[in-house]
Amino acid sequence: MKRLPEVDVVIVGGGWNGLLMAKELATRTSLSILVLERGGSHKPSEYVEGMDELDYGIRLKMMQDISEETVTFRHGPRDRSLPVRQYGSFLPGSGVGGSGEHWSGISYRYTPDAFELHSRTVEKYGANRLPEGHSIQDWGISYSELEPYYTRAEKMMGISGKAGNLHGKPVQGGNVFEGPRSEEYPTPPMKVPYLAALFRDATERLGYHPFPLPAATTSRAYKNPDGVSRAGCSYCGYCERFGCMIGAKAQPTNTVLPVLAHSRNFELRTGCRVRRTLRDAGHARGVTYVNAQGEEVVQPAGIVMLASWTLNNTRLLLLSGIDDAGKVGRNLTHHISIPAAMAFFEKPLNRFMGAGAAGIAINDFDADVFDHGKLDFIRGGSLYTVCYGFRPMANFGVTPASVKSTWGSEWKKASLHYYDRTGRISFYGEHLAYRDNYMDLDPTYKDRHGDPLLRLTLDWRDNERRMAAFMSRKAEQIAKEMGATEVTPFPGLKRYDATRYQSTHIQGGAIMGAKEGNSVVNNYLQHWQTPNLFVLGASAFPQNPSGNPTLTALALTYRTADAIIDRFIRNPGPLA
Repeated sequence: MKRLPEVDVVIVGGGWNGLLMAKELATRTSLSILVLERGGSHKPSEYVEGMDELDYGIRLKMMQDISEETVTFRHGPRDRSLPVRQYGSFLPGSGVGGSGEHWSGISYRYTPDAFELHSRTVEKYGANRLPEGHSIQDWGISYSELEPYYTRAEKMMGISGKAGNLHGKPVQGGNVFEGPRSEEYPTPPMKVPYLAALFRDATERLGYHPFPLPAATTSRAYKNPDGVSRAGCSYCGYCERFGCMIGAKAQPTNTVLPVLAHSRNFELRTGCRVRRTLRDAGHARGVTYVNAQGEEVVQPAGIVMLASWTLNNTRLLLLSGIDDAGKVGRNLTHHISIPAAMAFFEKPLNRFMGAGAAGIAINDFDADVFDHGKLDFIRGGSLYTVCYGFRPMANFGVTPASVKSTWGSEWKKASLHYYDRTGRISFYGEHLAYRDNYMDLDPTYKDRHGDPLLRLTLDWRDNERRMAAFMSRKAEQIAKEMGATEVTPFPGLKRYDATRYQSTHIQGGAIMGAKEGNSVVNNYLQHWQTPNLFVLGASAFPQNPSGNPTLTALALTYRTADAIIDRFIRNPGPLA
Protein backbone atom coordinates (compact mmCIF):
# COMPACT_ATOMS: atom_id res chain seq x y z
CA MET A 1 0.00 0.00 0.00
CA LYS A 2 1.42 3.37 -1.03
CA ARG A 3 2.03 5.82 1.82
CA LEU A 4 2.15 9.55 0.98
CA PRO A 5 3.71 12.46 2.91
CA GLU A 6 1.55 13.85 5.70
CA VAL A 7 -0.62 16.93 5.16
CA ASP A 8 -1.99 19.22 7.85
CA VAL A 9 -5.64 18.75 6.90
CA VAL A 10 -7.35 16.15 4.73
CA ILE A 11 -10.97 16.78 3.77
CA VAL A 12 -13.08 13.93 2.38
CA GLY A 13 -15.54 15.31 -0.16
CA GLY A 14 -15.33 18.21 -2.59
CA GLY A 15 -18.88 19.55 -2.27
CA TRP A 16 -20.20 22.70 -0.61
CA ASN A 17 -18.98 21.97 2.91
CA GLY A 18 -15.63 20.45 1.99
CA LEU A 19 -14.63 23.22 -0.40
CA LEU A 20 -15.91 25.99 1.88
CA MET A 21 -13.86 24.61 4.77
CA ALA A 22 -10.86 24.29 2.47
CA LYS A 23 -11.30 27.89 1.33
CA GLU A 24 -11.44 29.22 4.88
CA LEU A 25 -8.39 27.24 6.04
CA ALA A 26 -6.30 27.77 2.90
CA THR A 27 -6.85 31.53 2.72
CA ARG A 28 -6.59 32.28 6.44
CA THR A 29 -3.79 29.91 7.54
CA SER A 30 -0.58 28.40 6.19
CA LEU A 31 -1.80 24.83 6.75
CA SER A 32 -1.50 22.39 3.85
CA ILE A 33 -5.05 21.48 2.79
CA LEU A 34 -5.94 18.40 0.71
CA VAL A 35 -9.45 17.66 -0.57
CA LEU A 36 -10.17 14.12 -1.79
CA GLU A 37 -13.10 13.81 -4.20
CA ARG A 38 -14.09 10.45 -5.66
CA GLY A 39 -15.75 11.93 -8.73
CA GLY A 40 -14.23 13.93 -11.54
CA SER A 41 -14.02 17.64 -12.28
CA HIS A 42 -16.78 19.71 -13.82
CA LYS A 43 -15.83 22.32 -16.44
CA PRO A 44 -17.94 25.41 -17.24
CA SER A 45 -18.10 24.30 -20.87
CA GLU A 46 -19.83 21.11 -19.73
CA TYR A 47 -22.79 23.14 -18.49
CA VAL A 48 -22.94 25.40 -21.54
CA GLU A 49 -23.18 22.36 -23.79
CA GLY A 50 -25.19 20.21 -21.41
CA MET A 51 -28.74 21.50 -21.76
CA ASP A 52 -29.97 18.01 -22.60
CA GLU A 53 -32.97 16.83 -20.62
CA LEU A 54 -32.51 13.20 -21.63
CA ASP A 55 -28.91 13.01 -20.42
CA TYR A 56 -29.22 15.14 -17.28
CA GLY A 57 -32.89 15.16 -16.31
CA ILE A 58 -33.80 11.56 -17.16
CA ARG A 59 -30.55 9.57 -17.28
CA LEU A 60 -29.12 11.55 -14.33
CA LYS A 61 -25.68 12.16 -15.77
CA MET A 62 -24.53 14.23 -12.75
CA MET A 63 -25.40 11.59 -10.14
CA GLN A 64 -23.36 8.83 -8.52
CA ASP A 65 -23.07 5.62 -10.53
CA ILE A 66 -25.53 3.35 -8.78
CA SER A 67 -24.06 0.26 -10.44
CA GLU A 68 -20.84 0.77 -8.46
CA GLU A 69 -22.25 1.76 -5.09
CA THR A 70 -25.78 1.99 -3.75
CA VAL A 71 -27.64 1.58 -0.48
CA THR A 72 -30.04 -1.05 0.74
CA PHE A 73 -33.48 -0.20 2.08
CA ARG A 74 -36.15 -1.64 4.34
CA HIS A 75 -39.15 -0.18 6.17
CA GLY A 76 -38.53 -1.71 9.58
CA PRO A 77 -35.96 -3.59 11.65
CA ARG A 78 -37.71 -6.93 11.04
CA ASP A 79 -37.89 -6.50 7.25
CA ARG A 80 -35.41 -7.82 4.72
CA SER A 81 -33.33 -5.12 3.08
CA LEU A 82 -32.79 -4.98 -0.67
CA PRO A 83 -30.43 -2.88 -2.80
CA VAL A 84 -31.76 0.28 -4.44
CA ARG A 85 -31.11 -0.44 -8.12
CA GLN A 86 -32.51 2.76 -9.60
CA TYR A 87 -32.44 6.22 -8.04
CA GLY A 88 -35.84 7.45 -6.99
CA SER A 89 -36.34 9.27 -3.70
CA PHE A 90 -32.95 11.05 -3.63
CA LEU A 91 -30.21 11.98 -6.11
CA PRO A 92 -26.64 12.15 -4.74
CA GLY A 93 -24.34 14.16 -6.97
CA SER A 94 -21.00 13.00 -8.32
CA GLY A 95 -17.83 14.95 -8.97
CA VAL A 96 -16.38 18.20 -7.70
CA GLY A 97 -19.19 20.29 -6.26
CA GLY A 98 -21.35 17.25 -5.47
CA SER A 99 -25.08 17.87 -5.19
CA GLY A 100 -24.31 21.59 -4.94
CA GLU A 101 -23.86 21.57 -8.70
CA HIS A 102 -27.30 20.25 -9.59
CA TRP A 103 -29.39 21.64 -6.73
CA SER A 104 -32.38 23.94 -7.17
CA GLY A 105 -31.01 26.61 -4.82
CA ILE A 106 -33.88 27.15 -2.35
CA SER A 107 -32.07 28.52 0.71
CA TYR A 108 -34.13 28.81 3.89
CA ARG A 109 -32.88 29.59 7.34
CA TYR A 110 -34.33 27.30 9.99
CA THR A 111 -36.75 28.80 12.52
CA PRO A 112 -35.30 29.52 16.00
CA ASP A 113 -37.43 26.85 17.67
CA ALA A 114 -36.11 24.15 15.32
CA PHE A 115 -32.79 24.15 17.21
CA GLU A 116 -34.54 23.60 20.55
CA LEU A 117 -37.32 21.35 19.29
CA HIS A 118 -37.49 18.93 22.21
CA SER A 119 -37.35 21.45 25.03
CA ARG A 120 -39.74 23.94 23.42
CA THR A 121 -42.32 21.30 22.49
CA VAL A 122 -42.32 19.81 25.98
CA GLU A 123 -42.53 23.27 27.54
CA LYS A 124 -45.55 24.29 25.46
CA TYR A 125 -47.50 21.06 24.96
CA GLY A 126 -46.06 18.57 27.44
CA ALA A 127 -43.99 15.44 26.86
CA ASN A 128 -47.09 13.42 25.93
CA ARG A 129 -47.38 15.32 22.63
CA LEU A 130 -44.07 13.92 21.40
CA PRO A 131 -44.74 11.02 19.00
CA GLU A 132 -44.32 7.48 20.25
CA GLY A 133 -40.88 6.06 19.56
CA HIS A 134 -39.33 9.45 18.84
CA SER A 135 -35.65 10.31 19.28
CA ILE A 136 -36.09 14.08 19.05
CA GLN A 137 -33.43 16.20 20.76
CA ASP A 138 -32.14 19.75 20.85
CA TRP A 139 -29.17 20.66 18.65
CA GLY A 140 -26.92 22.08 21.35
CA ILE A 141 -26.81 25.43 19.56
CA SER A 142 -29.27 28.32 19.25
CA TYR A 143 -30.44 30.32 16.26
CA SER A 144 -28.88 33.49 17.68
CA GLU A 145 -25.47 31.78 17.86
CA LEU A 146 -25.78 30.72 14.23
CA GLU A 147 -27.30 33.93 12.81
CA PRO A 148 -24.00 35.68 11.94
CA TYR A 149 -22.88 32.60 10.04
CA TYR A 150 -26.18 32.43 8.17
CA THR A 151 -25.44 35.98 7.03
CA ARG A 152 -21.94 35.06 5.88
CA ALA A 153 -23.22 32.07 3.93
CA GLU A 154 -25.91 34.18 2.24
CA LYS A 155 -23.35 36.79 1.21
CA MET A 156 -20.98 34.16 -0.12
CA MET A 157 -23.71 32.67 -2.31
CA GLY A 158 -25.46 35.94 -3.15
CA ILE A 159 -28.86 34.73 -1.95
CA SER A 160 -31.77 36.63 -3.45
CA GLY A 161 -34.86 37.31 -1.37
CA LYS A 162 -36.75 39.66 0.89
CA ALA A 163 -36.21 39.87 4.65
CA GLY A 164 -39.29 39.36 6.81
CA ASN A 165 -37.71 40.04 10.19
CA LEU A 166 -34.96 42.65 10.47
CA HIS A 167 -33.55 43.12 13.98
CA GLY A 168 -36.70 41.61 15.46
CA LYS A 169 -39.16 43.80 13.54
CA PRO A 170 -41.50 42.20 10.95
CA VAL A 171 -41.12 43.38 7.36
CA GLN A 172 -44.10 43.02 5.06
CA GLY A 173 -43.38 41.21 1.81
CA GLY A 174 -40.87 38.87 3.45
CA ASN A 175 -41.26 35.79 5.62
CA VAL A 176 -42.61 37.41 8.79
CA PHE A 177 -42.29 34.07 10.62
CA GLU A 178 -38.53 33.79 10.20
CA GLY A 179 -36.03 34.41 12.99
CA PRO A 180 -34.49 37.88 13.41
CA ARG A 181 -32.01 38.78 10.69
CA SER A 182 -29.11 41.19 11.09
CA GLU A 183 -29.08 42.18 7.39
CA GLU A 184 -31.24 42.22 4.27
CA TYR A 185 -30.62 39.60 1.57
CA PRO A 186 -27.58 40.30 -0.64
CA THR A 187 -29.68 40.57 -3.83
CA PRO A 188 -33.38 41.40 -4.38
CA PRO A 189 -36.01 38.70 -4.95
CA MET A 190 -36.16 36.90 -8.26
CA LYS A 191 -38.85 37.75 -10.79
CA VAL A 192 -42.25 36.25 -10.08
CA PRO A 193 -43.50 33.82 -12.76
CA TYR A 194 -47.19 33.79 -13.67
CA LEU A 195 -48.14 30.69 -11.68
CA ALA A 196 -46.33 32.02 -8.62
CA ALA A 197 -48.16 35.33 -8.99
CA LEU A 198 -51.48 33.46 -8.95
CA PHE A 199 -50.36 31.70 -5.76
CA ARG A 200 -49.23 34.98 -4.18
CA ASP A 201 -52.50 36.77 -4.90
CA ALA A 202 -54.65 33.83 -3.78
CA THR A 203 -52.83 33.38 -0.47
CA GLU A 204 -53.06 37.11 0.24
CA ARG A 205 -56.82 36.98 -0.30
CA LEU A 206 -56.99 34.04 2.12
CA GLY A 207 -55.19 36.06 4.78
CA TYR A 208 -51.81 34.36 4.60
CA HIS A 209 -48.35 35.94 4.27
CA PRO A 210 -46.71 35.08 0.91
CA PHE A 211 -43.05 35.87 0.27
CA PRO A 212 -40.46 35.18 -2.46
CA LEU A 213 -38.53 31.95 -2.06
CA PRO A 214 -34.96 32.67 -0.92
CA ALA A 215 -32.82 31.60 -3.85
CA ALA A 216 -29.12 30.85 -4.31
CA THR A 217 -29.59 32.21 -7.81
CA THR A 218 -28.64 35.85 -8.15
CA SER A 219 -31.43 38.10 -9.38
CA ARG A 220 -28.82 40.50 -10.78
CA ALA A 221 -25.05 40.64 -11.26
CA TYR A 222 -23.31 40.21 -7.92
CA LYS A 223 -19.79 40.22 -6.44
CA ASN A 224 -19.41 38.41 -3.12
CA PRO A 225 -17.04 39.30 -0.23
CA ASP A 226 -14.41 36.92 -1.66
CA GLY A 227 -14.36 38.95 -4.90
CA VAL A 228 -16.16 36.31 -6.98
CA SER A 229 -18.55 37.81 -9.57
CA ARG A 230 -21.57 36.05 -11.05
CA ALA A 231 -24.20 37.04 -13.57
CA GLY A 232 -27.91 37.48 -12.89
CA CYS A 233 -30.37 34.71 -13.72
CA SER A 234 -31.72 34.34 -17.27
CA TYR A 235 -34.67 32.09 -16.20
CA CYS A 236 -33.80 29.36 -18.68
CA GLY A 237 -35.50 26.63 -16.64
CA TYR A 238 -32.43 24.39 -16.33
CA CYS A 239 -31.41 24.47 -12.65
CA GLU A 240 -32.19 21.31 -10.73
CA ARG A 241 -30.32 18.28 -12.14
CA PHE A 242 -28.20 20.68 -14.21
CA GLY A 243 -25.22 22.94 -13.65
CA CYS A 244 -25.84 26.61 -14.46
CA MET A 245 -24.58 27.54 -17.91
CA ILE A 246 -24.00 31.21 -16.98
CA GLY A 247 -23.00 30.83 -13.34
CA ALA A 248 -26.00 32.64 -11.87
CA LYS A 249 -26.82 29.71 -9.58
CA ALA A 250 -24.35 29.47 -6.70
CA GLN A 251 -22.37 26.25 -7.05
CA PRO A 252 -19.15 25.19 -5.31
CA THR A 253 -17.29 25.29 -8.63
CA ASN A 254 -18.27 28.87 -9.47
CA THR A 255 -18.35 30.36 -5.96
CA VAL A 256 -15.69 28.69 -3.79
CA LEU A 257 -13.31 26.95 -6.18
CA PRO A 258 -12.24 30.20 -7.94
CA VAL A 259 -10.86 31.45 -4.62
CA LEU A 260 -9.00 28.20 -3.97
CA ALA A 261 -7.44 28.34 -7.42
CA HIS A 262 -5.04 31.02 -6.12
CA SER A 263 -4.04 29.14 -2.93
CA ARG A 264 -0.66 27.41 -3.05
CA ASN A 265 -1.37 25.45 0.13
CA PHE A 266 -4.45 23.75 -1.38
CA GLU A 267 -4.69 20.59 -3.45
CA LEU A 268 -7.72 18.86 -4.94
CA ARG A 269 -7.37 15.21 -5.94
CA THR A 270 -10.18 13.64 -7.94
CA GLY A 271 -10.87 9.96 -8.54
CA CYS A 272 -10.09 9.15 -4.88
CA ARG A 273 -12.56 6.81 -3.20
CA VAL A 274 -11.94 7.00 0.55
CA ARG A 275 -12.52 3.67 2.31
CA ARG A 276 -11.40 4.23 5.88
CA THR A 277 -10.57 6.91 8.41
CA LEU A 278 -7.53 5.87 10.43
CA ARG A 279 -7.71 6.32 14.21
CA ASP A 280 -5.24 5.39 16.89
CA ALA A 281 -5.02 6.26 20.59
CA GLY A 282 -7.98 8.64 20.40
CA HIS A 283 -6.69 10.62 17.43
CA ALA A 284 -7.40 10.49 13.70
CA ARG A 285 -4.21 9.72 11.77
CA GLY A 286 -5.41 10.11 8.18
CA VAL A 287 -7.39 8.14 5.61
CA THR A 288 -6.96 5.30 3.15
CA TYR A 289 -8.35 5.54 -0.36
CA VAL A 290 -8.32 3.92 -3.77
CA ASN A 291 -7.01 6.30 -6.42
CA ALA A 292 -8.04 6.61 -10.05
CA GLN A 293 -5.46 3.96 -11.01
CA GLY A 294 -6.88 1.44 -8.55
CA GLU A 295 -4.01 1.74 -6.07
CA GLU A 296 -4.54 1.58 -2.31
CA VAL A 297 -3.15 4.76 -0.75
CA VAL A 298 -2.54 5.88 2.84
CA GLN A 299 -2.81 9.64 3.34
CA PRO A 300 -1.61 10.72 6.81
CA ALA A 301 -3.01 13.99 8.17
CA GLY A 302 -2.96 16.05 11.33
CA ILE A 303 -6.70 16.89 11.05
CA VAL A 304 -9.31 14.74 9.30
CA MET A 305 -12.63 16.15 8.10
CA LEU A 306 -15.49 14.16 6.64
CA ALA A 307 -17.46 16.46 4.35
CA SER A 308 -19.24 14.15 1.95
CA TRP A 309 -22.99 13.59 1.67
CA THR A 310 -24.94 12.43 4.73
CA LEU A 311 -25.04 8.76 3.74
CA ASN A 312 -21.37 8.67 2.80
CA ASN A 313 -20.24 10.38 6.03
CA THR A 314 -22.19 7.85 8.07
CA ARG A 315 -20.96 4.85 6.11
CA LEU A 316 -17.33 5.92 6.36
CA LEU A 317 -17.59 6.27 10.15
CA LEU A 318 -19.15 2.82 10.41
CA LEU A 319 -16.63 1.18 8.07
CA SER A 320 -13.81 2.77 10.07
CA GLY A 321 -15.12 1.38 13.36
CA ILE A 322 -15.69 4.90 14.70
CA ASP A 323 -19.00 4.14 16.34
CA ASP A 324 -18.44 4.82 20.01
CA ALA A 325 -21.42 3.66 22.10
CA GLY A 326 -23.43 2.82 18.98
CA LYS A 327 -24.52 6.40 18.27
CA VAL A 328 -23.48 6.57 14.61
CA GLY A 329 -26.41 6.05 12.25
CA ARG A 330 -29.11 7.38 14.56
CA ASN A 331 -31.85 9.88 13.67
CA LEU A 332 -32.15 9.23 9.95
CA THR A 333 -34.59 11.77 8.51
CA HIS A 334 -35.77 12.74 5.03
CA HIS A 335 -37.81 15.76 4.00
CA ILE A 336 -41.58 15.36 3.88
CA SER A 337 -41.83 16.52 0.27
CA ILE A 338 -45.17 16.10 -1.50
CA PRO A 339 -47.11 17.59 -4.41
CA ALA A 340 -49.82 18.79 -2.03
CA ALA A 341 -52.18 19.71 -4.87
CA MET A 342 -52.05 19.61 -8.67
CA ALA A 343 -54.06 22.50 -10.13
CA PHE A 344 -55.35 22.61 -13.71
CA PHE A 345 -56.14 25.90 -15.44
CA GLU A 346 -57.76 27.18 -18.62
CA LYS A 347 -55.02 29.67 -19.48
CA PRO A 348 -51.42 28.72 -20.39
CA LEU A 349 -48.88 29.34 -17.61
CA ASN A 350 -45.63 29.68 -19.61
CA ARG A 351 -44.13 27.24 -17.17
CA PHE A 352 -41.17 26.37 -19.38
CA MET A 353 -39.58 29.59 -18.05
CA GLY A 354 -38.22 29.82 -14.56
CA ALA A 355 -35.43 28.82 -12.20
CA GLY A 356 -34.91 26.26 -9.46
CA ALA A 357 -36.06 28.66 -6.74
CA ALA A 358 -38.23 31.17 -8.63
CA GLY A 359 -41.45 31.04 -6.67
CA ILE A 360 -43.63 32.16 -3.78
CA ALA A 361 -44.17 30.46 -0.42
CA ILE A 362 -46.23 30.83 2.73
CA ASN A 363 -44.93 29.79 6.14
CA ASP A 364 -48.17 30.35 8.04
CA PHE A 365 -48.13 26.59 8.76
CA ASP A 366 -44.43 26.17 9.45
CA ALA A 367 -42.78 24.87 12.62
CA ASP A 368 -44.92 25.95 15.60
CA VAL A 369 -45.99 29.38 14.33
CA PHE A 370 -49.60 28.13 14.40
CA ASP A 371 -51.27 26.52 17.40
CA HIS A 372 -51.18 22.72 17.44
CA GLY A 373 -53.20 22.41 20.62
CA LYS A 374 -56.26 20.91 18.92
CA LEU A 375 -54.43 19.21 16.03
CA ASP A 376 -53.42 15.56 15.83
CA PHE A 377 -49.81 16.30 14.85
CA ILE A 378 -46.96 18.62 15.80
CA ARG A 379 -44.74 20.85 13.64
CA GLY A 380 -45.32 21.87 9.99
CA GLY A 381 -43.68 23.29 6.90
CA SER A 382 -43.89 25.50 3.83
CA LEU A 383 -46.54 25.53 1.11
CA TYR A 384 -45.15 27.00 -2.07
CA THR A 385 -45.21 27.15 -5.85
CA VAL A 386 -41.86 27.13 -7.59
CA CYS A 387 -41.56 27.61 -11.35
CA TYR A 388 -38.31 25.79 -12.00
CA GLY A 389 -38.91 25.23 -15.69
CA PHE A 390 -41.10 22.24 -16.44
CA ARG A 391 -39.22 20.35 -19.15
CA PRO A 392 -41.32 18.26 -21.56
CA MET A 393 -39.95 14.73 -21.03
CA ALA A 394 -40.38 14.57 -17.27
CA ASN A 395 -43.60 16.58 -17.08
CA PHE A 396 -45.63 15.39 -20.06
CA GLY A 397 -48.75 13.33 -19.48
CA VAL A 398 -50.12 14.87 -16.28
CA THR A 399 -53.89 15.23 -16.67
CA PRO A 400 -56.82 15.91 -14.31
CA ALA A 401 -59.20 13.24 -13.07
CA SER A 402 -61.80 14.23 -15.68
CA VAL A 403 -59.55 12.71 -18.36
CA LYS A 404 -60.34 9.01 -18.14
CA SER A 405 -58.03 7.71 -20.85
CA THR A 406 -54.48 6.74 -19.91
CA TRP A 407 -53.25 6.10 -23.48
CA GLY A 408 -54.27 6.64 -27.10
CA SER A 409 -55.36 9.73 -29.02
CA GLU A 410 -57.65 11.15 -26.34
CA TRP A 411 -54.88 10.93 -23.72
CA LYS A 412 -52.32 12.49 -26.09
CA LYS A 413 -54.67 15.37 -26.91
CA ALA A 414 -55.36 16.02 -23.22
CA SER A 415 -51.68 15.76 -22.33
CA LEU A 416 -50.78 18.37 -24.93
CA HIS A 417 -53.57 20.64 -23.73
CA TYR A 418 -52.63 20.43 -20.03
CA TYR A 419 -48.85 20.44 -20.41
CA ASP A 420 -48.73 24.23 -19.96
CA ARG A 421 -51.90 24.44 -17.88
CA THR A 422 -50.80 22.40 -14.88
CA GLY A 423 -49.52 24.00 -11.70
CA ARG A 424 -48.19 22.27 -8.61
CA ILE A 425 -48.51 23.48 -5.03
CA SER A 426 -45.77 21.74 -3.09
CA PHE A 427 -45.22 21.13 0.58
CA TYR A 428 -41.89 20.77 2.37
CA GLY A 429 -42.43 19.57 5.93
CA GLU A 430 -40.47 18.58 8.98
CA HIS A 431 -39.50 14.96 9.47
CA LEU A 432 -39.10 14.12 13.12
CA ALA A 433 -36.50 11.63 14.32
CA TYR A 434 -37.53 8.14 15.49
CA ARG A 435 -35.55 5.34 17.10
CA ASP A 436 -36.50 2.89 14.34
CA ASN A 437 -35.31 5.18 11.52
CA TYR A 438 -31.55 4.69 11.29
CA MET A 439 -28.54 3.64 9.20
CA ASP A 440 -26.17 0.72 9.65
CA LEU A 441 -24.00 -1.58 7.55
CA ASP A 442 -25.83 -4.20 5.54
CA PRO A 443 -24.84 -7.74 6.59
CA THR A 444 -25.34 -9.17 3.09
CA TYR A 445 -24.66 -6.72 0.27
CA LYS A 446 -21.26 -5.21 -0.57
CA ASP A 447 -19.78 -2.75 -3.04
CA ARG A 448 -17.20 -3.57 -5.71
CA HIS A 449 -14.38 -3.24 -3.17
CA GLY A 450 -15.99 -5.76 -0.84
CA ASP A 451 -17.14 -3.19 1.73
CA PRO A 452 -20.68 -3.52 3.19
CA LEU A 453 -23.29 -1.21 1.73
CA LEU A 454 -25.10 1.25 3.95
CA ARG A 455 -28.55 0.03 5.00
CA LEU A 456 -31.43 2.49 5.48
CA THR A 457 -34.26 1.56 7.83
CA LEU A 458 -36.92 4.19 7.26
CA ASP A 459 -40.66 4.70 7.26
CA TRP A 460 -43.16 7.50 7.83
CA ARG A 461 -45.11 7.69 11.08
CA ASP A 462 -48.64 8.88 11.89
CA ASN A 463 -47.46 12.37 12.86
CA GLU A 464 -46.05 12.94 9.37
CA ARG A 465 -49.03 11.32 7.63
CA ARG A 466 -51.48 13.56 9.48
CA MET A 467 -49.38 16.65 8.79
CA ALA A 468 -49.30 15.84 5.05
CA ALA A 469 -53.09 15.35 4.97
CA PHE A 470 -53.66 18.68 6.73
CA MET A 471 -51.36 20.53 4.33
CA SER A 472 -52.93 18.91 1.28
CA ARG A 473 -56.33 20.26 2.33
CA LYS A 474 -54.84 23.74 2.68
CA ALA A 475 -53.22 23.44 -0.75
CA GLU A 476 -56.49 22.36 -2.33
CA GLN A 477 -58.18 25.45 -0.89
CA ILE A 478 -55.42 27.69 -2.27
CA ALA A 479 -55.59 26.07 -5.71
CA LYS A 480 -59.30 26.76 -5.95
CA GLU A 481 -58.72 30.37 -4.90
CA MET A 482 -56.12 30.61 -7.68
CA GLY A 483 -58.85 29.85 -10.21
CA ALA A 484 -58.08 26.22 -10.97
CA THR A 485 -60.82 24.43 -12.88
CA GLU A 486 -59.83 21.08 -11.40
CA VAL A 487 -57.64 20.09 -8.45
CA THR A 488 -56.04 16.75 -7.65
CA PRO A 489 -55.02 16.60 -3.98
CA PHE A 490 -52.15 14.45 -2.78
CA PRO A 491 -53.50 10.97 -1.99
CA GLY A 492 -51.66 10.80 1.33
CA LEU A 493 -48.45 9.43 2.81
CA LYS A 494 -48.48 5.68 3.26
CA ARG A 495 -45.23 3.73 3.51
CA TYR A 496 -41.95 5.43 2.64
CA ASP A 497 -41.61 5.11 -1.14
CA ALA A 498 -38.03 4.69 -2.36
CA THR A 499 -39.14 5.11 -5.99
CA ARG A 500 -40.78 8.58 -5.74
CA TYR A 501 -38.37 11.52 -5.84
CA GLN A 502 -38.78 13.52 -2.65
CA SER A 503 -35.54 15.45 -2.23
CA THR A 504 -31.85 14.81 -1.73
CA HIS A 505 -32.23 16.28 1.76
CA ILE A 506 -31.30 13.36 4.02
CA GLN A 507 -30.08 14.12 7.51
CA GLY A 508 -28.64 12.38 10.55
CA GLY A 509 -26.16 9.62 11.25
CA ALA A 510 -23.52 11.71 13.03
CA ILE A 511 -25.76 14.04 14.98
CA MET A 512 -24.66 17.01 17.06
CA GLY A 513 -25.64 17.80 20.62
CA ALA A 514 -24.72 19.54 23.85
CA LYS A 515 -23.47 16.38 25.55
CA GLU A 516 -21.54 13.31 24.55
CA GLY A 517 -24.15 10.87 25.76
CA ASN A 518 -26.67 11.55 22.97
CA SER A 519 -24.57 12.76 20.04
CA VAL A 520 -21.58 11.93 17.85
CA VAL A 521 -20.20 15.46 17.46
CA ASN A 522 -20.37 18.62 19.55
CA ASN A 523 -21.78 21.92 18.31
CA TYR A 524 -18.51 22.61 16.47
CA LEU A 525 -18.99 19.37 14.51
CA GLN A 526 -15.99 17.91 16.37
CA HIS A 527 -16.08 14.22 17.27
CA TRP A 528 -16.48 13.91 21.03
CA GLN A 529 -13.79 11.25 21.51
CA THR A 530 -11.52 12.15 18.60
CA PRO A 531 -10.75 15.88 18.83
CA ASN A 532 -8.95 16.14 15.46
CA LEU A 533 -11.86 14.52 13.58
CA PHE A 534 -14.66 16.78 12.28
CA VAL A 535 -17.83 15.68 10.49
CA LEU A 536 -19.38 18.43 8.35
CA GLY A 537 -22.75 18.64 6.68
CA ALA A 538 -26.35 17.59 7.29
CA SER A 539 -25.27 14.29 8.88
CA ALA A 540 -25.00 16.42 12.05
CA PHE A 541 -28.69 17.45 12.05
CA PRO A 542 -30.62 15.72 14.90
CA GLN A 543 -33.82 16.00 12.86
CA ASN A 544 -35.01 17.66 9.67
CA PRO A 545 -36.75 21.06 9.94
CA SER A 546 -38.91 22.14 7.02
CA GLY A 547 -36.35 24.19 5.10
CA ASN A 548 -33.71 22.94 2.71
CA PRO A 549 -30.52 21.97 4.60
CA THR A 550 -27.69 23.53 2.55
CA LEU A 551 -27.66 27.02 4.05
CA THR A 552 -27.68 25.71 7.63
CA ALA A 553 -24.92 23.22 6.84
CA LEU A 554 -22.76 26.01 5.42
CA ALA A 555 -23.43 28.27 8.41
CA LEU A 556 -22.26 25.48 10.72
CA THR A 557 -19.16 24.96 8.56
CA TYR A 558 -18.28 28.67 8.80
CA ARG A 559 -18.63 28.50 12.58
CA THR A 560 -16.44 25.39 12.78
CA ALA A 561 -13.81 27.00 10.54
CA ASP A 562 -13.60 30.03 12.82
CA ALA A 563 -13.19 27.84 15.89
CA ILE A 564 -10.42 25.80 14.27
CA ILE A 565 -8.54 28.87 13.07
CA ASP A 566 -8.98 30.97 16.20
CA ARG A 567 -8.63 28.27 18.85
CA PHE A 568 -7.92 24.70 17.77
CA ILE A 569 -4.74 25.32 15.78
CA ARG A 570 -3.11 27.04 18.77
CA ASN A 571 -4.49 24.64 21.36
CA PRO A 572 -5.69 21.32 19.90
CA GLY A 573 -8.38 19.77 22.02
CA PRO A 574 -12.12 19.81 22.66
CA LEU A 575 -13.86 22.99 21.46
CA ALA A 576 -17.02 22.43 23.49
